[in-house]
Amino acid sequence: MFPARSIPRRLRALPRALMGVGALVFATALHAQGIDYQVRIDAPRQLDDMLEENLDLMRWRGNPRVDLEQLQRLVKEAPEQARALIATEGYYSPKISAGLDTSGSRPVARIIVDPGPPTVVGDVDLVLQGFVPLEQGAAPFDAAALRQRWTLPVGARFVQDDWEAAKRNLLREVTQTRFPRAQLVETSATVDPEERRAVLRVVIDSGPEMRFGELRIRGLKRYPREVITNLNKINPGDEYSEAALQAFQSRLQDTGYFSSVEVSADMSAVLNNELRELKEGDDDEDAGSATGAATAQPPTGPTVLPVLVRVTENKRKNVEVGLGFSTDTGARAQLSYDDLNVLGKRMKSDLIYEQKRQTVRTDFYWPTTPKGYNDSVGAGIERNDIRGEITTLATVAARRQWGSPLLERSLTLEALVERREVPPQEATTTRSLPLTYAITRRKLDSLIQPTNGYVLQGQLGGALLPVLTDEKFLRLYTRGQMFKPLGPSGTLVLRGEFGAVAAKEKLGVPSTFLFRAGGDQSVRGYGYRELGVRENGAIVGGKYLLTASAEYQYYFRPPWGVAVFYDAGNAADKVGDLKPESGFGVGARWRSPVGPINVDLAYGQAVKKARLHFSLGFTF
Repeated sequence: MFPARSIPRRLRALPRALMGVGALVFATALHAQGIDYQVRIDAPRQLDDMLEENLDLMRWRGNPRVDLEQLQRLVKEAPEQARALIATEGYYSPKISAGLDTSGSRPVARIIVDPGPPTVVGDVDLVLQGFVPLEQGAAPFDAAALRQRWTLPVGARFVQDDWEAAKRNLLREVTQTRFPRAQLVETSATVDPEERRAVLRVVIDSGPEMRFGELRIRGLKRYPREVITNLNKINPGDEYSEAALQAFQSRLQDTGYFSSVEVSADMSAVLNNELRELKEGDDDEDAGSATGAATAQPPTGPTVLPVLVRVTENKRKNVEVGLGFSTDTGARAQLSYDDLNVLGKRMKSDLIYEQKRQTVRTDFYWPTTPKGYNDSVGAGIERNDIRGEITTLATVAARRQWGSPLLERSLTLEALVERREVPPQEATTTRSLPLTYAITRRKLDSLIQPTNGYVLQGQLGGALLPVLTDEKFLRLYTRGQMFKPLGPSGTLVLRGEFGAVAAKEKLGVPSTFLFRAGGDQSVRGYGYRELGVRENGAIVGGKYLLTASAEYQYYFRPPWGVAVFYDAGNAADKVGDLKPESGFGVGARWRSPVGPINVDLAYGQAVKKARLHFSLGFTF
């Protein structure tokens, strides 16, 4: 180390110069980062979030361009910004103060808001222009009901978003039926900050009344016109209804013939009429100038709107191959062939191979009739090897279905031959000609992801005539499922089923009409159809069935949830032998876009084993 006097003066001054440069660089870097400041807002909770999201003081925090002078300007402007923001929530006489505390290491901007009492709606002047029946016998527009459904009534807090929503809802309410071209011609909200009172005025003009006209179809090339016309419930002369258009569109989408469907009222007819009337009016004006003739009067009847259907057709032929797995029937491979026009009918064929069941089937579907009937005929062969019982079932069936997804009904006539074998016994053959009526009633908040409502299903049928039937029988089957919300995140699911077969001899009744329990959609904790009647070491169907289930689902982080459940039930040949076997456990739930996915771990009390169950969708 050298003595200080041996170092030249210029070198001795270098450390001080470097320190100065370092300080300058640090100050420049600090300036480049901007002022690091805090913002504290003292306001009611319902206003606090809105101010944090919208005040410039919050949005500019962390910006390198904000220096002390700009921060002071932001604090000064904050009260006026806050005043405008909270006015949208109905507070027009607030007390707002803002200040900047620079005494600490970080400046702190404080905003204190006392919103005061809210402004409420003092009066609503709802004026309806038009809405007069344009022809004798037409129903008057229910103006009283429209006023009752106004969503921002007298006494309600005047909130800007609610005011805008009320106007939209009013216009939406009117345009859905009869008057699709209604308009808001005047809207005003007069606020008295001192009285804390808002007076609302809305003037809505109905425009012309409109009715449906002829049906026009665009894009139909491959398939019969009846595919569309038979589903049309709209008659010429019916009052315009948006709900009718949407229902028609939904029916067409469900047919499977089209990849896209759009059903609308053809407004081009109205525009063409208006242009023609405008031109005629101009011509009459010119004629009136020369001859003094009166101008033409506007038409007095409802405007007729053609119903326009635009479709994009699906390919006529389609082949699908699929692989899957079920904890009930094991691994699955499937080949499907769909032809949308075989002699004017739709043909669907399926070849399904599962470890415990194999199926081949073909069905032909007629277009829906004008009365809403869906008729089909089909034939198939199914082989089952389950719990020691081997059955091969050949069927030919004719079915008629009708109704809606909320109330479905069907009538099915089958001719079937079943070969049944329970080793080491010899195989037996059964013939039967059963007729079955089925009805399903749904009242759910969602058909795919239900959380509230119920589903009921009933079947009554049998083979009562000695025609192609070895044993006459009568069969009843009912099933119900209920969903009830418990709090914002929980759902209680209750399920039950009962079945009974009346026959002199059980042996002549096809096994497909008998009952067994156990599996993913039955009593969990047991294998597929593991609960039933024991016969030579096998488990076969019984004449009676009774099951029940209770499950609680909790969605802690939607769409993810958990469940706990308890199932019980059994099948037997006598009511007195229906001794329920129970299963209970826990499960995971995921609300996927195609339906709920359920993974359950259940313990079967009778077999003393735990079993994993997997299912996709809501099956009913």
